[in-house]
Amino acid sequence: MSARVSELSGLGLLTWVYPPGLVDRVVAACGCAEQRRRLLPARLVVYFVLGLALFSPAPYLEVMRHLVEGLRGQGLLGGWHVLAKSSLFRARQRLGCEPLRVLFATTAKPMATEVTPGAFWRGLRLLAVDGTCWDVADSEANEAAFGRPGNGRGPGRSAFPQVRMAALVEVGSQAVLDAELAGCRTGEVTLVGRLPRSLGPGQLVLADREFLGVPLWQAFTATGADLLWRVPANRVLPV
Repeated sequence: MSARVSELSGLGLLTWVYPPGLVDRVVAACGCAEQRRRLLPARLVVYFVLGLALFSPAPYLEVMRHLVEGLRGQGLLGGWHVLAKSSLFRARQRLGCEPLRVLFATTAKPMATEVTPGAFWRGLRLLAVDGTCWDVADSEANEAAFGRPGNGRGPGRSAFPQVRMAALVEVGSQAVLDAELAGCRTGEVTLVGRLPRSLGPGQLVLADREFLGVPLWQAFTATGADLLWRVPANRVLPV
């Protein structure tokens, strides 16, 4: 865990980006609100899952202790006490992923202004698309859900299952505006093809050469956005 000042500022960031009222509305809309008074309120579980990412690789109980202390200090939590790790596992399962998906979709908006360095070019907001892969915990469930790539050095496989992500990012603020995740056997081009839903006029979208192709180009230009994509060295374009 990082220094205490960083921990508390990180918690303040969570409650600023995801205000408690918004979290409660999303949890209720997703049908995840507690039907009775549980030892782990749904609001706290949402902040806990977000905190696991923000404070990674801190252990479960350490993240929860800091969340409880910080939220109580902000007057957002009553006399709740940290329980066993198994309770946190079950609470995450009850919550599911839908509230986190809806929270992201609700708050993932451009943040840069005209004075943000590198955010605009000739009046167009600069965005970029790209992809990456992450290792996830080596478990049977993760391998079944996401797959395990080859190791590139023979018939063996990677030590960990992997998740592939494609994202649309605002260049000036580095804010993620949209993202798609899938197993490692799903190609980046497939995931990037789902991102035009978040584009529109007044934007200039940057992309690397592996994404250049007629279907993607047509899908992106249909949104009204302008494109600036790299071209493979062996591609001959009309002049």
